[in-house]
Amino acid sequence: MTSAAKALSGKAKVAGLIGWPVSHSRSPRLHGYWLAEHGIDGAYVPLPVAPEKMEPAVRGLAAAGLVGVNVTIPHKQSVLALCDEVDGIARRIGAVNLLVFADDRIVGTNTDSFGFMENLKGAAPVWAAKRTPATLLGAGGGARAVAVGLLDAGVPELRLVNRNRARAEQLAADIGGPITVLAWEERAAALAGAGLLVNSTSLGMSGQPPLELPLDDLPDGAVVADLVYSPLETALLAAARARGCVGVDGLGMLLHQGRPCFAAWFGPHPQVTEELRTFVLGEG
Repeated sequence: MTSAAKALSGKAKVAGLIGWPVSHSRSPRLHGYWLAEHGIDGAYVPLPVAPEKMEPAVRGLAAAGLVGVNVTIPHKQSVLALCDEVDGIARRIGAVNLLVFADDRIVGTNTDSFGFMENLKGAAPVWAAKRTPATLLGAGGGARAVAVGLLDAGVPELRLVNRNRARAEQLAADIGGPITVLAWEERAAALAGAGLLVNSTSLGMSGQPPLELPLDDLPDGAVVADLVYSPLETALLAAARARGCVGVDGLGMLLHQGRPCFAAWFGPHPQVTEELRTFVLGEG
């Protein structure tokens, strides 16, 4: 696969990513790869949009003829108010990460839950939702998407642990289902009997404080997923693998959530491959 893009025509379809900032994002590499792979006359561009300019920017991009955009921090929740139509999963999660501009309408959805579950099933086929409880660290937008995905898959109990307990209580109230909220100080004990541990916090990310979490109570053979992908192998994943657990890195969620986005804008349904992972992680 070459990263060289062919020249665009006047009929090119253009999509992009709005956020503040967006310079760190791997999404342009991801969609650029698929555009080249499928030989599509199109482009995907990063669009840094400050919070106070979000509404005119979105309406302007739609008016300019873009086919749609991805939405990232800090706009995922505020953009809901601009949508003419929002599907059920985005409303349950309380955030939108995909906008489609069509027929003078702005349609919003959320593919993060799909991305997490597809990555989990592909990287850890041994995991079975309905057998054991799951422990989820965090209560932000990523946690909301993970919680919806796990509850829809049938987990018997979702143990939610967050540094700000009130925010976790709000997530549980908004989404509903078998969610048990625990204090941050109980995070190690929350691993007992859990078949899955998910870190959706920024702890352990490059430039952020480490995630301090002993895994002694985590059952043998449990699955540990980290939404962080910088670094790709976090300290949590390294510790989990060292004691025989199955580790799932965060890059796959990014790749899989992009599949329905690409299909909505450009038509083809792309696939996630090892070559794609390597390319998205590259710099050239």
